[in-house]
Amino acid sequence: MFSNLKTVLKDLGSILIILGILMLLVVIVSCIFKEFYVLKALLFTSFSTLCFGLLLRFSFRSAKEPELKHAMICAALAWLVVPAISSLFFIFIEGMNPLDSFFEAMSGWTGTGLTMIAHPSKLSHTIQFWRSLMQWVGGVGVIVLMVSILARPGTGSFTLYKAEAREEKIRPSVISTVRIIWWIYLLLTSIGIVLFYFSGMSLWGAINHAMTALGTGGFTITDKSMTYYNNPLIEMAIIPMMILGAIPFLVHYKVLKGNLKAFLKDMQCKAFLVILLLLLPALFVENYFSHYYGNILGSLRFSSFQLISGLTCTGFQTTDVHLWSGVALGVVCIAMLIGGGAGSTAGGIKLIRAVIAWKGISLSLRRTFFPKRAIKSVRFGDRLLDEEQMNRILSEANLIIILWISFLFLSVGVLSYVVAPHYTLSEIIFEVASAQGNVGLSTGITNAGMSYIGKIMLILNMWIGRLEIIPVLMLFRAFVKGFEPI
Repeated sequence: MFSNLKTVLKDLGSILIILGILMLLVVIVSCIFKEFYVLKALLFTSFSTLCFGLLLRFSFRSAKEPELKHAMICAALAWLVVPAISSLFFIFIEGMNPLDSFFEAMSGWTGTGLTMIAHPSKLSHTIQFWRSLMQWVGGVGVIVLMVSILARPGTGSFTLYKAEAREEKIRPSVISTVRIIWWIYLLLTSIGIVLFYFSGMSLWGAINHAMTALGTGGFTITDKSMTYYNNPLIEMAIIPMMILGAIPFLVHYKVLKGNLKAFLKDMQCKAFLVILLLLLPALFVENYFSHYYGNILGSLRFSSFQLISGLTCTGFQTTDVHLWSGVALGVVCIAMLIGGGAGSTAGGIKLIRAVIAWKGISLSLRRTFFPKRAIKSVRFGDRLLDEEQMNRILSEANLIIILWISFLFLSVGVLSYVVAPHYTLSEIIFEVASAQGNVGLSTGITNAGMSYIGKIMLILNMWIGRLEIIPVLMLFRAFVKGFEPI
C-alpha cells in the first residue's frame, strides 16, 4: 500500500512545487500596482506550498515511476489540492468564505468561469491576475506544466500527461511535446493581447482577457462579463481567440509549420464547423422570432457569440441568457455538452467523441441495410478501420459519454431541489451542463447566495468534467479499497 502511495505523493509534490512558483510570480503584479498589503499573504502561501512540495518530492524520491493507475489518482487528487491551496488567496486577500473561495479556485483551474464574485472589477489587481493565471495554466493543465519543467526523459511522463485527459503527441518525446505546446500557447496569447488592445480594451484588460479567452476559461476583470463593453469590434476580436483555444494544439503546430490546410483536414475541426453550421441557424431563428433583440443583426450578433462561447467552452457572455427561451438554452446546452477538440484547452465531452458516436450510428445503420457478409470499414480521419477496430474505439468513447451524461442528470436532480423555485428545469440543466462542460455560461443560478449543497454539487461537476470521470473513479476506489489493490 505504502509503495503506491509514495508514488502518488512524490508526483503531487512536484505539482505543488510548480504551484508555489506560480504563486511567487504573482508578487510581480502586486509590486507593479503597489498592492503591498497583499504581500504577506502571497509570500506565506507561496513559500508554504513550495516547501511542502519539496518535502514530498524529496521524502519520496525513491518511489517507483508512476503507472497509469498512479497517474490518474495523482491527477484527481491534484485537481482537488491545487484549488484548495489556491483558495487561500481569496480568503486572505479578499476575505471570502472558504467554500466560495474553493468554488472560485476550482472554477479557475478547471477553466469553467462560473463565479462567486459579483463585482470582479472591484478586486485587487493581484487577484484579478491570479484568476486569469489559473485559467491560463489550467487550460493546458498544471500537470502538463509540471512535466514540461520538472520531468526527465525516461520517467513516467507520458502516464502523467495522459492522466490529465491528454493523449496527442506532437513529437515522439512527451516532454518535447508539452514544451512545444507551451511555446504555441505563449505565441497565441501574445497575438490575443495585441488583438484585444487594438480592438478597444485597456492593456490590463487585453492581458487578462487574452489569457482567459485562449484558455477557454471565461473569467473577466469586468462586471457582467463582455456585456460591460457592448462593443461589436471587441466581440469580433474575441471570437477567433475562443476558436483557437478550442482547436487541438497538434493542428496549430501543423499550421505553424506551413501546412495551412491542416485545419480543414482535421476531423475535429471539420466537426466543429459542421456543428456550428447546424446549431447557429436554429438559435438565430429562435431568438429572432422570440423578439429578444428586435432585428436580424442583433439576433445574429448575440446568438453567434453565445453559441461559439458555449461550443468552445469559454463562457464569455454578451447578453443575459436567463431571458432566452427553453429552446434557445437547449441549443447552447447541446454545444456545451459537445465542447471543443481533444488536445485543446476546451472542455465538454469533446468533438472527437461526438465524431466517434456519429461514426458508430453510421456503422449500425450499415449493419442494418447491408448484407451480413459485406465488409463494413469506416474512414476515421486518415485511417480506414475495420468493424472490430471501430467497435473498440466506440466502446471506449461510449463509456465516457454514458458516465458523463449519467452524472449530469444526477446533478440536475440534486440542484433542482436546492435552487430558487423561479428557475426552470431548462435553466437548471443549462447551469449543470455549463459547470460539467467547464464552460461558465450562467442563467444566474450560480451566485454567492446559493445553498452550500448547490455549490458543492457544481464543484463536483467542474472537477469531474475537467478530468473526464475515470481518474475520479480511480481515486474513490483507492480511498475505499486502499492503495495496494490499484
